[in-house]
Amino acid sequence: MFSDIASLFQSPTNPLYRERDALLAEGKEIIDLVSGNVNRHGLLYPQTALERALREGADRAKVYRPDPLGQSAARQAISDYYQEEGISIPADRILITPGTSLSYWYAFKLLADPDDEILSPRPTYPLFDSIAALSGVRLVHYRLRALDRWVIDLDHLESLITGRTKAIILISPHNPTGAVAAEKEIERLGEIAARHHLPIISDEVFSPFLFLRERLPRPVSTAAPLVLTLNGFSKMLALPGMKIGWIALSGEAASVEKARGALETISDTFLPVNEPAQFAAPILLQEGKAFLNEYRAEIGRRRETALRALSGSASLSFIPPEGGFYLTVRINDPEADEEKIALDLLRRFGLLVHPGYFFDLEPAHFTFSFVSEPAALEQSLKKIVAYFNGHSG
Repeated sequence: MFSDIASLFQSPTNPLYRERDALLAEGKEIIDLVSGNVNRHGLLYPQTALERALREGADRAKVYRPDPLGQSAARQAISDYYQEEGISIPADRILITPGTSLSYWYAFKLLADPDDEILSPRPTYPLFDSIAALSGVRLVHYRLRALDRWVIDLDHLESLITGRTKAIILISPHNPTGAVAAEKEIERLGEIAARHHLPIISDEVFSPFLFLRERLPRPVSTAAPLVLTLNGFSKMLALPGMKIGWIALSGEAASVEKARGALETISDTFLPVNEPAQFAAPILLQEGKAFLNEYRAEIGRRRETALRALSGSASLSFIPPEGGFYLTVRINDPEADEEKIALDLLRRFGLLVHPGYFFDLEPAHFTFSFVSEPAALEQSLKKIVAYFNGHSG
């Protein structure tokens, strides 16, 4: 009666989330340190501007005239955003999507046939496995190496390329390590992509949140034959419910034109993007500039809170994140059972963190988001440090 995918998606809930659900059913309070939904942590787009944008968007959308690429006003506003970043991506090379997850699905269907391979970084993000399964493609993981910073193992990446490889995913800033690929890494990645004639899918959803540099190094400026740049309002403007994302195309003219035509038809098949939200996009981007500056600074302060709190344990080590919302912490005990530790933190203190195996991290790690309200974040992390200090003692 059901497909193989239906069976795959019926996998049982993992022990950590079974325990969380049981504690919630008992009325226990759980402090979720893994959610990157900043709205839950007091970070909200200015409501007056949001209401005005939605009113004007709804007014302009009264008569339904969809454009498969997305309304031209929204695409032009996004093109202008890139222009301010020093990047030229014309509006007719931008496709509006209802968020980055569907952008990935579009990209996978555009670039790969069933059983083809797409290179993706490890540590990884579990959502990609589901999107790959729905797309019928296989993810092959290249390493990020934890040195003084997380770096792309470019030799390893290139060694994985076969006749079935159809694209390379770059996530910078990276979730969950916070790595930001340096200019030299990006340049060499572009050279590898050009040598093997492979497109790059560049996930830049955390691009506004950089802690050590002003501008994000981007593959759009490399020799790669085709770059699909993914972004959206969810993280950038703290508007996850707006469901506005996009794919921006750059590279060789013939490849860009073929990709544009295919994506337009894919989108036309579903026409999935909310029309009032599209018409609201120019106002949201324009009015959101001052908010984004404050928002970016607040994320930076919360990152500093996390780094200070975690520095008090010799049992833990970490590479400070260069961007994004997440921090990956290594547990220095080689015998540590990261799942047991995550369950222990949940049961004792009501603190939800993710064990590293969720992201294919080795050896033992845990990960969390540092976007929680600062006082609660500091208190929670002090409990974690005390826990590890007690165990090491």
